[in-house]
Amino acid sequence: MPETALSPARRPAADAPITTNAADAPAGPGAVESARHGAFEHRHIGPDAAETAAMLATLGYGTLEEMLNAAVPADIRLRRPLHLPPAATEHEALELLRTIVAKNHVSRSLIGMGYHACITAPVIQRNILENPGWYTQYTPYQAEIAQGRLEALLNFQTMVADLTGLPLATASLLDEATAAAEAMALCRAAGTPDHHYFLMADNCHPQTLAVVQTRAAALGVPCRIEPAQKLAGALPGAFGVLAQYPATDGQLIDYSELITAAHAAGAAVAMAADILALTLLKPPGEFGADIAIGSTQRLGVPMGFGGPHAAYLSATAAFTRRLPGRIVGVSRDAAGKTAYRLALQTREQHIRREKATSNICTAQVLLAIIASMHAVYHGPAGLRAIAQQIHDHAVTMAEGLEARGCAVVHRHFFDTIMVRVNPAAGARPILAHARENQINLREYDNGDIGIALDELTTAAEVDRVLALFSPGRSNPSSAMGIPPALRRAGDYLKHPVFNTHHSETEMLRYLQRLQSRDLSLTTSMIPLGSCTMKLNATAEMLPITWPQLARIHPLAPAGQTQGYLEMIRQLEGFLSEITGFPGISLQPNAGSQGEFAGLLAIKAWHESRRQGHRNICLIPVSAHGTNPASAAMAGFHVAPVACDSRGNINMEDLRATAVRHAANLACMMITYPSTHGVFEQGIKEICGIVHEHGGQVYMDGANMNAMVGVCRPAEIGADVCHLNLHKTFCIPHGGGGPGVGPIGVAEHLRPYLPAHPLAKGHPHGAGPVAQAPYGSAGILAIPWMYITMMGGAGLRRATAVAMLNANYMARRLEAHYPLLFRGNNGLCAHEFILDLRPFEQSAGIKAEDVAKRLMDYGFHAPTMSWPEPGTLMIEPTESEAQCELDRFCDALISIRGEIAAVEAGRAHRVDNVLKNAPHTAAAVTADAWTHSYTRQQAAFPLPYLEADKFWPAVARIDNPYGDRNLFCACPPTG
Repeated sequence: MPETALSPARRPAADAPITTNAADAPAGPGAVESARHGAFEHRHIGPDAAETAAMLATLGYGTLEEMLNAAVPADIRLRRPLHLPPAATEHEALELLRTIVAKNHVSRSLIGMGYHACITAPVIQRNILENPGWYTQYTPYQAEIAQGRLEALLNFQTMVADLTGLPLATASLLDEATAAAEAMALCRAAGTPDHHYFLMADNCHPQTLAVVQTRAAALGVPCRIEPAQKLAGALPGAFGVLAQYPATDGQLIDYSELITAAHAAGAAVAMAADILALTLLKPPGEFGADIAIGSTQRLGVPMGFGGPHAAYLSATAAFTRRLPGRIVGVSRDAAGKTAYRLALQTREQHIRREKATSNICTAQVLLAIIASMHAVYHGPAGLRAIAQQIHDHAVTMAEGLEARGCAVVHRHFFDTIMVRVNPAAGARPILAHARENQINLREYDNGDIGIALDELTTAAEVDRVLALFSPGRSNPSSAMGIPPALRRAGDYLKHPVFNTHHSETEMLRYLQRLQSRDLSLTTSMIPLGSCTMKLNATAEMLPITWPQLARIHPLAPAGQTQGYLEMIRQLEGFLSEITGFPGISLQPNAGSQGEFAGLLAIKAWHESRRQGHRNICLIPVSAHGTNPASAAMAGFHVAPVACDSRGNINMEDLRATAVRHAANLACMMITYPSTHGVFEQGIKEICGIVHEHGGQVYMDGANMNAMVGVCRPAEIGADVCHLNLHKTFCIPHGGGGPGVGPIGVAEHLRPYLPAHPLAKGHPHGAGPVAQAPYGSAGILAIPWMYITMMGGAGLRRATAVAMLNANYMARRLEAHYPLLFRGNNGLCAHEFILDLRPFEQSAGIKAEDVAKRLMDYGFHAPTMSWPEPGTLMIEPTESEAQCELDRFCDALISIRGEIAAVEAGRAHRVDNVLKNAPHTAAAVTADAWTHSYTRQQAAFPLPYLEADKFWPAVARIDNPYGDRNLFCACPPTG
C-alpha cells in the first residue's frame, strides 16, 4: 500500500521509542540548510533559500551552520540531532492526530465540579475562536492599536461586576482555583497580624481547595477546612474565608450570617460563584461578600479536558490597588475622545518585582472575550432563559428521582443534584450502567451520586438519566430548587452593548468593528523581544475545535480519554528530548505558573534532604519581572545579582553573593540566552558556582526559541526549565492569553513535579498549581502539531533562521541606532536591543514616542523600556520573510530621520510627528490642521502605506488621567 502518515514505515507506534530518521537529521556543516520538498517548515519559516543566502552574505557567513557556530558557545552546542520522529506534512500530521484523538470517547459528562458542556455560538466560534485576527494579537500594552480587544475585555469586566454585584473586576485570571488562591492572597494582604490562617468550606470544589493549599503552604500560611455549617465557629484568627456558591455538591446556602460574623471577626469573605447561576441567584455583593471568584467556562467556552478557560475575580473598591492580573480602564486620548487602556499597571510584576500583587503575566484574554461575547449575543434575557431551562430540568430530575424512591440530599440547588441510593445496592452499578449509556455521573467519596445538568440537557436526557435508577417507592417531600431568599431581584447587564447585538448580522458587524481596531499578525510583524510572536499555523489551530478534544470533561473516566493521554505522553516525550530533562509536567497553564511549579519542586527537594532552611533565590537584575514575583510567591527571599556593561551576569558579584548566602542558597533563576539577547560564555560556570554552594539552577525558558535543536538546558547545567508553549511552540498569544508553561526537571527533581488530587501524579509533589490535572489541555494539540510537522531538523532550522533574522536586522539598523549588548563575534541570539536614550537629550524624543510613531507606519512597537529603560527590544522570529524585516527596518530608519530633523532644528521640538503620534484618520482628515508638518508626513511617511494603511483607532492615550479617574466598566452612553 502507499506510504502514509499512518504507515509503520513512516510513523512510530504510540509506545515505541522516539527515533530520528537519518534524512531528517543535520549531519554536519550546511545540513541545517536542507529540507524535504513540501515540508511544513517551508510554510512556517519566512525566508526562502535566496533570502537566507542574501542575509547570510550581509553578515559574512556562507551557511546557517557557520553562523550558529559563531554565535553559540562551543561547550554548550548539541552535537547530535534531536531524536524526534521525521517531519510530517500538514495533511499527514492532521490525519495522525485524528487517529489518536479518535481514541477519546465523547460521552455526556454530567459530572460538574466547575466544568459543564455548553454551546459556542457559531458566529463566535468562527469569528473569534477560529479567527487569527483575534487569536494572534499581543497583550494590549500599546492601547491605541488594541481598542477592539480592550472594549471586549471591558465588556467582560462589566458582565462580571454586574452578575456578582461587586464594583470592580479584573480582565480574567487563569482558572477558578488560581483565582481562589489569589483571593486568599488578597485577604491576607488586607488582614492584620493577629489573623493568621485561611478558612475554607469543605464543600468547595476539591481541586480549588488543593490549589489554595499549594499556594498557602509555599507562603507558610495555615489553611483550615471545615464543614460549611461550622465555618462561623472557626472564625477567630482567620484573615479570610472561602465559600462555594452553589457548593460542589449542588447545595445552595445562605451566607448572610456567616459574612456578617466574618466581618465582625476581622475576616474578609470570598465566594466562589457559578457565573451562569448568578443570573437567577442573589449575587455575592448583596450578601456582603468582599470578593467573588469563579469560572466563565460555561459561557460558551468548550471544556477542552480542563482548559483554557477564563476565570473571573471581582471585589469591593477597598481592594482596588491590590487586585491581581490586569484591569482595563476608561481614559481619554489626546483629542479628548474616550479610549481604553490597561489601568494601574504599577501593580504588575514588571514594575514591582518581588513586591508585586501577583506573578501572573499571561491571563485568559481570548477566552474572556468569548465569554463576554456570549453575554453580548444572548443578552440578559437570553442568559436568564438558559439558566432557567437548566434549573427547570434539574427540578424535574430531582422530582423524578424522589418518585423512584431515591433520596435527594439537598433541597436547595441550581443545577446539581446529590442523590443517595440504597446502600445495599450501592452507587457503582448505577455509575457503570450510566457509562454503558454514554453518560458520566459523579461519585462522591461517601458513595452518593452527583448529577450536574447543563445547557445541552433536554427533557429526553432527563428521562434517560432517570431510567438509570431502579423504580422504588415514591418518596415525596417539600419543594425543591432555589428558595425565595436566594432568588435574584432586579435587572443586570443593562448597558446597551448587552441589549443590541442579538441578531447574527448585528453580532457579526460588531465583532468585525472591534477586530478592525486591533493590530494582529494578520496585519504586520509584531517584533516583541522576549515574546516570540511567530506564525500560529492554521493546521496547528484546526484540531482545537474537534469534538474529540473540545467536548471532553477533565474528570471523564480514563477509558474515555485515551486519545488525550496518548497525545500528552507524546508531547511530554518531545519536550523531554528537546530540553534534555527526563521529567515533564504540562500542568502549569501559564509561564508564571511554570516558574512557580519549578521553584516548588526545588523547595520540596531541599526539604526532602532536611535542607528546608535554604530560602535564598539569586536573580539577575535584568530578569523578567515574573522571576522575582514567583520566587516571593514560593516563599523565597530574592538576592539580586549584578550584570556587567555587556549585559552578562557579573561573575565576581555572583561568586560573592553565592558565598555570602551559601548556607541558605536555594537556587538561582537565570534566562538563557540572557535577558539581553546574548549567549553568555560563562553559563556552565554560572551553573557550577550555584551547585558548588548547594543551590539549584532554574532556567527561564522565555528565550527557548534560540535554543531548540541547538543546545539543551539540561546539558548546560540547569536543574529546572519552564517552557512557554505560547511562544516557542506556537500556541498563539490570544491578545494576552491563553498560555501553557510546562516545566522540565532533572531526575532528582522528578518526584516533586506537581501532583493533583483528581489524577495519578507525583505523591511527593508540592501539590497542584492549576485547576485541571493537565492544565490547558485543550490547546496542547497546537505544539504537538508544530513539533510533528517540523521534525528535528525543521526545529533546528527554525532556531537558526530566528537568529539569522535578528542579526540581519541588527546589522541594518546599527548605522542608525546604538545597539546594546553583543555576544560572540558581535552576534546576538534571537533578539537585540536598540538604545534610544541619547535621543531624549538630543531631541527630547523618548522610547514611547518612537513606539507610538511606529503605529503610523503600520507596526506594533517592540518591547519597550525592558530590560533596560529607554530601549526597544526587537525579536523578529523565524516566521517573517526578508521583505517584512526590511519594511520594519525601513520604518525605523525613516523614524531616525525624523529624529534627526528635530536634532537639526528642521522640525519643532514639541510639535513634531513623533510627539503627536499616532495620527488617526479623523485627525488627518479634519478641516483644521495646525501642525508644523504636513498631513502626508503624518500619515504616509513611506510609499508602502499608500497601498496598505492601518489606522490607529484613537490618538495617544492619557495614561495618568485613566489612573486618576479609575473607571473599569462600560462607559455610560449619551
